[in-house]
Amino acid sequence: MGEVDMHDDRTQVEDRVTRVLEERIRPAVHPERVPMEVARWDAPGEPVPVAEGLAAPYRPAEVGEAWGPPWGTTWFRIRGEVPEQWAGRTVEALVDLGFDERMPGFQCEGLAYTAGGAVVKGLSPRNRWLRAGAPAAGGQRVEYFVEAAANPVVLGVPPFRPTELGDVATAPKRPLYEVRGVDLAVFDPAVWELVHDIEVLDQLMRELPVDSARRWQAVRALERALDAIDLQDVNGTAGRAREVLAPALAAPAEASAHRVSAVGHAHIDSAWLWPLRETVRKVARTAANVTALMDDHPGLVFAMSQAQQLEWIKEHRPEVYARVKEKAAEGRFVPVGGMWVEADTNMPGGEAMARQFVFGKRFFAEEFGVDTPEVWLPDSFGYSAALPQIVRLAGARWFLTQKISWNRTNPFPHHSFQWEGIDGTRVFTHFPPADTYNSELAGRELAHAARNFRDKGAATRSLVPFGWGDGGGGPTREMLGRADRLADLEGSPKVRLERPAEFFAAAEQEYPQAPVWAGELYLELHRGTYTSQARTKQGNRRSEHLLREAELWAATAAVRTGAAYPYDRLERIWKQVLLHQFHDILPGTSIAWVHREAAETYAGLAAELEEVIGGAQQALAAAAGNAGRAAPDTGSHLVFNAAPHARGGAPALGAAPAAEPGPAVRHTRDGGAHVLDNGVLRVVVDADGLLASVRDLAADREALAPGERGNLLQIHPDFPNMWDAWDVDSFYRNTVRDLTGAEEVAVEEAEGGGVAVRVRRRFGDSSAVQWTVLRPGAARVDLVTEVDWREAEKFLKAAFPLDVRAEDAASEIQFGHVRRPVHTNTSWDAARFETCAHRWIRVAEPDYGHALVNDSTYGHDVSRRVRPDGGTTTAVRLSLLRAPRFPDPRTDHGVHRFGYALVPGAETADAVREGYRINLPERRVPGSGSVPPLVETDHPGVVVEAVKLAEDRSGDVVVRLYEARGTRARVRVGFGFPAGEAARVDLLERPLDSAPDPVAEQGAVRLELRPFEIATLRVSRRG
Repeated sequence: MGEVDMHDDRTQVEDRVTRVLEERIRPAVHPERVPMEVARWDAPGEPVPVAEGLAAPYRPAEVGEAWGPPWGTTWFRIRGEVPEQWAGRTVEALVDLGFDERMPGFQCEGLAYTAGGAVVKGLSPRNRWLRAGAPAAGGQRVEYFVEAAANPVVLGVPPFRPTELGDVATAPKRPLYEVRGVDLAVFDPAVWELVHDIEVLDQLMRELPVDSARRWQAVRALERALDAIDLQDVNGTAGRAREVLAPALAAPAEASAHRVSAVGHAHIDSAWLWPLRETVRKVARTAANVTALMDDHPGLVFAMSQAQQLEWIKEHRPEVYARVKEKAAEGRFVPVGGMWVEADTNMPGGEAMARQFVFGKRFFAEEFGVDTPEVWLPDSFGYSAALPQIVRLAGARWFLTQKISWNRTNPFPHHSFQWEGIDGTRVFTHFPPADTYNSELAGRELAHAARNFRDKGAATRSLVPFGWGDGGGGPTREMLGRADRLADLEGSPKVRLERPAEFFAAAEQEYPQAPVWAGELYLELHRGTYTSQARTKQGNRRSEHLLREAELWAATAAVRTGAAYPYDRLERIWKQVLLHQFHDILPGTSIAWVHREAAETYAGLAAELEEVIGGAQQALAAAAGNAGRAAPDTGSHLVFNAAPHARGGAPALGAAPAAEPGPAVRHTRDGGAHVLDNGVLRVVVDADGLLASVRDLAADREALAPGERGNLLQIHPDFPNMWDAWDVDSFYRNTVRDLTGAEEVAVEEAEGGGVAVRVRRRFGDSSAVQWTVLRPGAARVDLVTEVDWREAEKFLKAAFPLDVRAEDAASEIQFGHVRRPVHTNTSWDAARFETCAHRWIRVAEPDYGHALVNDSTYGHDVSRRVRPDGGTTTAVRLSLLRAPRFPDPRTDHGVHRFGYALVPGAETADAVREGYRINLPERRVPGSGSVPPLVETDHPGVVVEAVKLAEDRSGDVVVRLYEARGTRARVRVGFGFPAGEAARVDLLERPLDSAPDPVAEQGAVRLELRPFEIATLRVSRRG
């Protein structure tokens, strides 16, 4: 047979298999059906408790009826009677709520209950059956209640179009779905098995090399099997066809075949194209599915991350949670990840990243008795270089993600490797080469995993998470049918169902010389997530720093005055903040509903934390006044300084009487320009309200590049090729408009003797007010920009062309900073055209540099510019606002206020100090005396990140600190209370054997820290 003839023969078989499967064999899985009786009740407003849904007044309904306005809930009661002639056969109820099989998890879903209210399982497009009897008794009555959620398809077809469906307040009220069928049906297991015999062999055939003998064995086996089927009697001839296929399915895999650890999974976004309240229901549906499936498939192992989601099940569906705990005790329902949610890792602060593990791992330990060894973040948008150390200090040792396979420019060179963080800590890391965390265990996915695996020859194993995800659902019996056949099949990787820890232990053992990747795992995609939804990002930043203050002052008050420490309140607030760091909330990629609720949540948390802070400070001020043994001066104030550096006469982490301000700032006019001078800096604001000069008087050096102006608002068009709220594509830079026009430039007084220049601007449908402020003795220029933002598909930046030729930019991340090249020598450098920084970014020559600090901004870009004399300068820009239209069509419309500051001549330590300062403003409280800090350090590079009482409520004081400059440090940590034993502990405040014990002194300890090392001290209290 010639090559052309063979090709025709193969494609004919492929086409034949496709048609026969879809038109004859799959329908024969349920060969007999009878309709069920349907009744409905439309719940008003938000979802109701189960008992209310079961007891509701139902009315008769028909197949074909419309139901479900967007985000509504309809309860269906379905009843039927098994025909007598079906006795002894397997019978299922088949429910089609109007499903679209293309989009599981992104549309209507249901959760089925018995008449008594017991959860049965979830219903979704690829999982629409309810087992009614196996075997069934003829004449038996069948009754279920289905809580159906009318979740709209926000993603749309085609996707990424602006839609009002993303908020119940704007979505149309017309019904979205119609019930297509509710039947009792006979289930034929022989035909079901045949479907998967054919499917697996067909998928294998399509992936094998065209000229391979194994491929042609599969072609001929499928051809013979189709010949053996009587298309008019599929159920009667299925067994015969299976016998024909059996030899081809029994051929064992090659000894060298790639090995795949298949882990059942359902990546469930804690909020995305649905609100948080719907995720509460999604996780219950998925957990119900999985635990029911485990009853029929003893080999299934299911991994579930995100302690928050399990806590939701515990709170809202205790009967499902009981099943989860039962399967977990058997080692089949496996908690993984150890974090409260699958968080973004670029933007959460250091302490917040630590608490993701503290609360996550504590929940898993208390509820399931497990100490999760792996970190599970398949879908977050890039990974901070601080993470390896945090992972290790949380007691974990392995890391998994898949997202870096989405890189648009540079394919990542490894799938298994050692990832090295900024302090030198390494964790064994795996990227599943199947390039999906929602695998169906299809032949194309497994073949891709084997071909794509970049560590061939040295390693043989990869992991595949399988199950419907994003919107939930989890594994299906069809996926498990494939897994059974792929366990040891010639031409395919060997597939084994096992726990993630089993995979990681074996993979690490076989690859002792795994390559090392040092530094961040930067995702070359989704760069707009550093800026989208500014209110959410500001809420997160503010909440993190308010929590720092609340813990510090509450702990100080507990030690100094005996006040009660608000453990429960702080824990509840922390969990809310951590939840909102989920990788579609904090990055700004969720629907409008999610971000509207987030703003409300942050406002409520801020009010609570201000109450905690105020109460603690008042108690401390009262105690300080009493300690002075004199009636307090009613006009005097204490300044509370929560920052880790002394300022304004107040010690770090303590309080002292307010100091007198320094000499007033001088303001003069130079033509149309305003000149501000405080003896440290001389600042010129020109007639357009822009920085024309910022001169460091001590160094006698200009900060701004020659002929350039600073704090320049620039606006770009912003219409990425895809993923609107997620992406910023590099071509946005091709077009820019400088916003130089000013409606007003005026001078006004600023707090503390400072002088401010205020400028008003208008552009498009938006307006802005900017303040340039110089304060007495300050080595920085404070800047505030308030924008009333009404744009669509625009990108707003604040530009600072700085007169230094920097090779790289240092950007703060958790517990340290990373350096990223400013040049674009390589494709890796060029791809980092938008980057994330926390409180500061610094660019410098070897002996001199500048820092830009901020109170709520994460996105930045840094580039080189050519000077008029042919040299180069460095431009730093803050990304302030975007205006994507999907998934929120009015992203960030309204008023925003951004604070930032330029710090000329800044060393790294100055950048760190000023970054804390702008995020932790001083607080003035009536009183006298002073409040000595609980903790003091004597090294300028060692920063105290948190002071709190121990999680176990023992009353011990916990101090977390880190080396911030990237150098080694010997530091004395002194305690301002009668201290007992001090020990180094991990993030969960457990003894840390791997670290040397601190050297104890009178009321203090000494530590040696490597660059960027984190140290947590647990200190008992005497007396």
